[in-house]
Amino acid sequence: MHSSHLPPHEQCEQARLARDARFDGLFFTAVRSTGIYCRPVCPAPPPRRENVSYYPTAAGYRPCLRCRPELSPDDARFVQDHTLHRALALLNEGVLQEQPASALAGAMELSARQLQRLFVARLGATPAQLHATRRLLLAKQLLTETALPVTEVALAAGFNSLRRFNSAFLAGCGMPPSALRRQHGASAGGEPVLRLAYRPPLDFAAMLAFLRKRAIPGIECIDAVSYRRVIVANGRASLIRVSADPKRPELRLQLGTTDARAIPGIVARVRRVFDLDADLATVHTCLEHEPLLAHGIAQRPGLRIPGGWDGFEVATRAVLGQQVSVAAATTLARRLVERFGQGLPDMPEGLDRQFPSPAAVADAPLESIGLPRTRAATLRALARACAEGRLDFSRAQTLEQFVRQATALPGIGPWTAHYMALRAMGMPDAFPAGDLVLQQVLGEGQRLSERATEARSQAWRPWRAYAVLHLWHLEPGTRGEEPGTSASRAPGHTIPPCPHSTAFALTGS
Repeated sequence: MHSSHLPPHEQCEQARLARDARFDGLFFTAVRSTGIYCRPVCPAPPPRRENVSYYPTAAGYRPCLRCRPELSPDDARFVQDHTLHRALALLNEGVLQEQPASALAGAMELSARQLQRLFVARLGATPAQLHATRRLLLAKQLLTETALPVTEVALAAGFNSLRRFNSAFLAGCGMPPSALRRQHGASAGGEPVLRLAYRPPLDFAAMLAFLRKRAIPGIECIDAVSYRRVIVANGRASLIRVSADPKRPELRLQLGTTDARAIPGIVARVRRVFDLDADLATVHTCLEHEPLLAHGIAQRPGLRIPGGWDGFEVATRAVLGQQVSVAAATTLARRLVERFGQGLPDMPEGLDRQFPSPAAVADAPLESIGLPRTRAATLRALARACAEGRLDFSRAQTLEQFVRQATALPGIGPWTAHYMALRAMGMPDAFPAGDLVLQQVLGEGQRLSERATEARSQAWRPWRAYAVLHLWHLEPGTRGEEPGTSASRAPGHTIPPCPHSTAFALTGS
C-alpha cells in the first residue's frame, strides 16, 4: 500500500464499508484476489478485508465495471505539494499527449528521474502510467455513456491507431472495447452526454448565479439550471451544456458535435470552471479555525471557486470591469466581442461569436467601444503579453510567479492579478488582500490595512481563495447598499465582487 498520501488505514476501511462519498477520489480500493480496483462508493458487496489494499491512484489494476473509477474526482489535496500539484494540473491538461515525460519534468524544473521518483513516492505510479490510465478511463466512459464510434473513442483517448487502442484497452481493462460496448448496450444516438462526478456538497445554483452575472453575450447563455456556451475546438464550433443531475453528485456535460480529439480538454475545462475536484472537507478543516469563516461555511457549505473557460477571456473581463459595475463591464464585453470577435455562421443566434484572440486585441482601437484611454492601453498591453508568451495562464506556474508577471504590466495591480489567478487558473491560494470588503469584514466594522489582512490570511493557506468567497458572502446586505461600491478604486484594481446574498448579487468583475 502506498501510504504517503492516503487517509489513515482505518479511516479508509470505514469509508469503504460505509460507501462514504466524501472519500471518493481520495483513495482507491484494490482487491488482490480479483485484480480489480474500485471507488470507496462501489455498490458491489465489500470484499474481505485481508484481500484489500488502498492506493492513492487508479493505476495497476483493472477498473471496476460497477462503480466506474473513471467517474471519480481528482484528489485536490495534492495542492499542498506545489510541485506535484502543478505537475498533475499539466497532466490533466494533456501535456503528455504530444510531449514526452521529460517535457513535464522540464516545466517543473526537475530532471525526468526526479519527477518520476516524486510521482512513485507520492502516487505509486509514474507520470506515463497515470497518463495511460487516464486515457483508458476516458475511453471506458465514452464507450459506456455515448454512441461515439470506437474509432472516435480511440482518437479522444489519444490513440491514432485503432489497433494500438484495442491492444491497450484489452491490457488495461481486461476486455476489448467492442465487448464493453456490447455489455452496456448501444447508447441512444444524438449528442454525447458525459457524467462528471464531484465530492458533495456543491452549491450549483450559486455557481450559476455568479457565472450568469458575468456571461459574455454571444458566447455564453446561463439560466437558473444550466450553463451553455459556444466553443471552437480544432477549428470546429460547437455548443456545450452543463446541468446538474438531480439524483447523484454529478454534473451532466452535453458535448455537442465536437471533434473527438478535443473531448479531454473540454472535460478538463468544465471540471475547472465548476471546481469539481475540490475536497471541501479538507478546505473546511483548515478554515473553520477562524470563527468568521466557520460561520460562513455553516451557512453555505457548498461554495466553490467559480472558474472561467479561457484565461485570456477572464483576464480581459477583469480589465473591462475595472472601476465600473458588472452591467457596464458586460456591455463592454459585448461590444468587444461584436467588434473584434469572429462570427460563427452555423451557430444559433446568441451563441454565434468567438472571443477575440490576444493578437486581435493587441493593436485594436479599443477606445471605439467606449473604453477610457488608460484602460484601453492596459488591455492592449495584456493582449500583447499573452500573444508574445510573456504572460500565460498555465497552472505549471506558481501563484507568486503569475502575480509577478501580471503586475509588471501597466494598469494591472495585485487585486486584478489575484482575481485572474482565482478565476482563470483556479489557484486555491489566490487572495486579494487589498479588497475593501475583505478588510471590512475581517475588521468587523473597522477596516484592516492590506498588510494586516494579508497577515490574517496566512493561517488559511493554501485555501485562501475559498476564504475569499465566504468572506465576500458575509458582507452584510442590510445597509441598503451594494457591497464594495463605496471603495476608492486605484488604477489597476477591479471592483471587488462582493456578494450579499446566496444569489451572488455582485458588483465588479
